[in-house]
Amino acid sequence: MPASPDVRARLRADCARCIGLCCVVPAFTASADFAIDKPAGRACVHLQPDARCGIHDRLRERGFPGCTAFDCFGAGQQTVQVTFGGWDGGPEAAASMATAFGVQRQLHELLWYLAEALALPAAAPLHRELVAARDRAERLTGAGPAELAAVDTAALRQEAGALLLSVSELARAGVHGRTRLRRGADLVGAKLRCADLRGAALRGAYLIGADLRDADLHLADLLGADLRAADLRGADLSGALFLTRPQVAAARGDAATRLPPVLEHPAHWVAP
Repeated sequence: MPASPDVRARLRADCARCIGLCCVVPAFTASADFAIDKPAGRACVHLQPDARCGIHDRLRERGFPGCTAFDCFGAGQQTVQVTFGGWDGGPEAAASMATAFGVQRQLHELLWYLAEALALPAAAPLHRELVAARDRAERLTGAGPAELAAVDTAALRQEAGALLLSVSELARAGVHGRTRLRRGADLVGAKLRCADLRGAALRGAYLIGADLRDADLHLADLLGADLRAADLRGADLSGALFLTRPQVAAARGDAATRLPPVLEHPAHWVAP
């Protein structure tokens, strides 16, 4: 993949070049996100013979908002077209492809974070380490099934997580009087309307259903934060750190919600 700060704009699913891996590989549990149970490795009942979703244009109405929030960061087409060089329909490759897709998904998400980190001026002291991590991840995305199956994704995420945490601390260091929140904070349903969350450490925080209307999240670290059903109407996330499309799609927002330039407003967000 090209090594440039705007690589995030290309880290997106191209379903026309995939075979519906996200509709087969993961397991679904009947919940507010999915209307049915589906075991891992079994095709969703709505997956059509042409590898397209039969209810794609009405997923939320049919009880599948979790599907609209999922994003493989381009791992699907990479797995099908590069790792396997296409798909011949042979069932013997299904398990191997599922494993490769899981690894590719993590690699592509990591590339998203590293691309953002490399674009942050504050991360200049860590540029060499970030480039090395990016180059390693990029090389692995071009690997074959056997090499991908041998990747220790837990170790990879741990190493990258420590590096990205250092980037976060550098980026947020200049925010004076920033809100002190512990990593992984339980903020489910929290009343944070108009809150000054500039530079806040919200990494891994549980913000499910939180009221963040008109909040200022400039330079807030949102890596891994759970924003499902969080109310972001009018909030300013234009300078938030490590925000992704799945997080945005899982939340509620409107035309007044400000997002980083690389992200777009989801179609299901309502006007103010």
